[in-house]
Amino acid sequence: MERIVEQNLLYDFYGELLTEHQKEIFGEHVLNDMTPTEIAADYGITRQAAYDMIRRCNKILEGYENRLQLVRKFLMTKEKVKEIHTLSQRILHEDKEQMKKDIEQIEYVSNRILEDL
Repeated sequence: MERIVEQNLLYDFYGELLTEHQKEIFGEHVLNDMTPTEIAADYGITRQAAYDMIRRCNKILEGYENRLQLVRKFLMTKEKVKEIHTLSQRILHEDKEQMKKDIEQIEYVSNRILEDL
C-alpha cells in the first residue's frame, strides 16, 4: 500500500488517540501534504522538531494498528464487499445456473464478512 494512503488510514482510525498537538502536526503532514519545513514555519518550531513529531506519530499509530488491526480488517472487508459487488453485477447478466453459483458465492463471502466483524 502506498505510504501516504497508509498514513491517512492510520490517522483516520487512530488519530483521535493522539494528543491535540500531535493531531495538528501529523494532520498537517498527512491531510494537507505539508512538509516538515512548512509545518515548522506555520507552528514556530524547528524543521527537526516537526520531522521528529511526524516520525513519532507514525510509530504511535503503527503501534495501535499492530495491536488492534482495525485498518487491516477494514481493508479485508472492503475487498470482500468488492467481490460481492462484482458477483451481483454478473448475476444481472447471466443464465440461471450461473446465477445460482454466484448467489452461493455471495452468501459465502457475506458469511466471511460477518465472521470477521
